[in-house]
Amino acid sequence: MPTSPNTTARPPSAHLLQRFDVNGPRYTSYPTADRFVEAFTEQDYLRALCQRQAGTGTANRPLSIYVHVPFCESLCYYCACNKVITKHHERADEYLDYLAKELDLITGQFQTSAQTGVTEKPQVSQLHLGGGSPTFLDDRQLSRLMELLQQHFRFTKAAECSIEVDPRTIDTRRLAHLRALGFNRISLGVQDFDTEVQKAVHRIQSTEQVFELVAAARQLGFDSVNVDLIYGLPRQTPASFATTLEQVCALRPDRIALYAYAHLPERFKPQRRIDALALPKAADKVGMLAQALEAFNNAGYVDIGMDHFALPQDSLAQAKRSGLLHRNFQGYSTQADTDLIGLGVSAISKVGPTYSQNDRQLANYYDTLDHGRLPIIHGLALSKDDLMRRSIIMALMCQGLVSFESIELSYLIDFRTEFAQELAVLANYEANGLVHINDQSIEVTELGWTFVRGIAMVFDRYLQSDRNRARFSKIL
Repeated sequence: MPTSPNTTARPPSAHLLQRFDVNGPRYTSYPTADRFVEAFTEQDYLRALCQRQAGTGTANRPLSIYVHVPFCESLCYYCACNKVITKHHERADEYLDYLAKELDLITGQFQTSAQTGVTEKPQVSQLHLGGGSPTFLDDRQLSRLMELLQQHFRFTKAAECSIEVDPRTIDTRRLAHLRALGFNRISLGVQDFDTEVQKAVHRIQSTEQVFELVAAARQLGFDSVNVDLIYGLPRQTPASFATTLEQVCALRPDRIALYAYAHLPERFKPQRRIDALALPKAADKVGMLAQALEAFNNAGYVDIGMDHFALPQDSLAQAKRSGLLHRNFQGYSTQADTDLIGLGVSAISKVGPTYSQNDRQLANYYDTLDHGRLPIIHGLALSKDDLMRRSIIMALMCQGLVSFESIELSYLIDFRTEFAQELAVLANYEANGLVHINDQSIEVTELGWTFVRGIAMVFDRYLQSDRNRARFSKIL
């Protein structure tokens, strides 16, 4: 069994944080989305859906659904998401019209492509609304969206339904509406409580408002509340961030996502509005991460890995302890390895051994649907090597343990021979107490969970030959 993090684990030193802070992907998938190819088309996606319907035991397996809502009222300067900035909320009505077209095309395929005799709607065990700002949609529009989804899918009784919430766009009344629609998990984009930092990134929201929303969410019976934080933002200092950490620990959300700000203005145009001279120095940024790790540890949070923390009683922490944790395009999940249907502009789907992504441009997304086609712009059919390395990378990030025998039996290889180069690289991680390697397995230590992204990178074949890692952010 993997070593399970606990509340008394020793946080890593600043020296280790600096030494193993390299550029690399976040691994919501392997291979990562930047490896998708245009040769993968709508027909390949449809073929994957047909194979799912025809496969033994796959047609009735519950799905995960992701809906991308791209709209935001105002621009956050740090943001690297696919978004449309507008104050015209009626634009969401047109977007919902096109989501309905996309749903018709996809679920029509589910219901007619295979001769299984099954006439029930596809089951859904997980729903996530992301963006952009899903709460850009008003109550009527959110109700319509949920009605559309319920017309096309059948939600299981225990379905996890989560939504990303911009605290500036919601109050306790709207929160009650979300709960009435069936949402049982929310994620609040806080980033930082300090007003000077908020001004620097053009995202001003009061601490009192966030505390009020979290209290209301608990009263309304939401199963889980997550708070997003970012360190390394302009005007952030170790002292100001320490205050934010103190406030977050007092807030005591069920989960915390702690992300490092990656300043890449050449890739993300909004970041050009950030004063680079106001960004914290590298040493201060690493120091803020060390502060957060210690604060969360002292507050009783479990380090799930890959920037995520949870209270011991939260389902993520429970899944971590029992070895049942999974990871998908929305991050860590307690759901099994379900197929994922992505809806909306730029959304990514995972069906069988394939990935596919919708067009990132709203006009192109609309135009393709107007022509009766799904707006797939690129994707990937995974090779045997991709599948094998994905198994290893996901095992490291979710269970913290790779069994050589399991991989050998599944892919008919000798692990130590096939991955001799990777094991040699991992020797450096082992020497620093981040992994333990024996004749049967690779195991992430308690100390190593902070660096699990870098550990996983060792098995990324694409990165091994990639000389342009600078396009990725630092892993810490």
